[in-house]
Amino acid sequence: MLRPLSLRVNGESLQLLVEESETLLDTLRDRLFLTGAKRGCGEGQCGHCTVILNGKAVNSCLTLTLEADGGDVLTIEGLARGDTLHPIQKAYVEAGAIQCGYCTPGMIMAIYSLLEQNPQPSENEIREGIKGVMCRCTGYYKIVEAVKMAAAVVKKHG
Repeated sequence: MLRPLSLRVNGESLQLLVEESETLLDTLRDRLFLTGAKRGCGEGQCGHCTVILNGKAVNSCLTLTLEADGGDVLTIEGLARGDTLHPIQKAYVEAGAIQCGYCTPGMIMAIYSLLEQNPQPSENEIREGIKGVMCRCTGYYKIVEAVKMAAAVVKKHG
C-alpha cells in the first residue's frame, strides 16, 4: 500500500508516495535516481548504503523510507557545492584513498558523520568511526589519512 510522506533530500523538499516496506535505499536509488549510496549486502553489514538521516549516519538498506517522514536526508550527491568538492571528498582524492570506489560514498558519509560529532578525532576514534563501512581494497591507511586531512581543514575553517 502506498503511503504519502514529506522529507528533505540534499536540501530539497519532496512529497512522495512510497510502499510501506520500501527502504530508504530503494527510494533514493530507484525513485530519486541518487545512486551514490550502493546496494551491498542488504543486511546492514557492509555500510556501502550509508547516508545521513537527521544528522546521524544510517544504513539506508535497513531504514524504511517511512521512518524518514518529515526528516532530512543527506547523500553523497549533496556534499559538493557545484563543482567545489566538500573538504572530505577533496581529502579523499588527495590522500589517494579511492580504490575501486564502491565503498567510497558510504565511507565518506560515515566520515562526515564522524567529523560532525568530533571535528578532531584521534586515529583510534577515526578507525572506530569508519568501522561500519567495509572496504575490501585497502588496509584503511589512506582512508585514515584522508580523515586527518579533512579534520585539519575543518579545524582551520571551522
